[in-house]
Amino acid sequence: MSHSLGIAIESLVAILLMLTIAYCMVLNTGLKRLKADEHSLKATIAELITATEIAERAIGGLKLTVRDVNENLGDQLTAATEMSSQLRKQLSECDGVVRRLSKIAIAARPPEPEPVAPPTVSAAKAVAAAAQAFSDRRKADGLAA
Repeated sequence: MSHSLGIAIESLVAILLMLTIAYCMVLNTGLKRLKADEHSLKATIAELITATEIAERAIGGLKLTVRDVNENLGDQLTAATEMSSQLRKQLSECDGVVRRLSKIAIAARPPEPEPVAPPTVSAAKAVAAAAQAFSDRRKADGLAA
């Protein structure tokens, strides 16, 4: 009985050792996948850091550009305001010159003669005379019926 008990115990230990080896193989496969994921995660993090640095440099450049544009725009707005006020002054002076020139032109123009009223002819006589003249022209051209 003691031999069979020893064989049973050693058989149980051998089975447990085989189960442990199988479990270690499963764990090894999981660890390999985890290592592969770690490498891809490190690569992704490195790319993200690079992209962040590029974005920070671009933002810095944009800030400088905005500052330059604001300064130039401010200068241009100031110049445009000054030019607008100069043009306004010149336009008011031009209005005065035009008024003076129109007064001079009116004063220099000779007086217009009084219009002579046309002789008063009744409307019926005028229509009759026009019709007579039209029919005479038609007859002279040989087109009268």
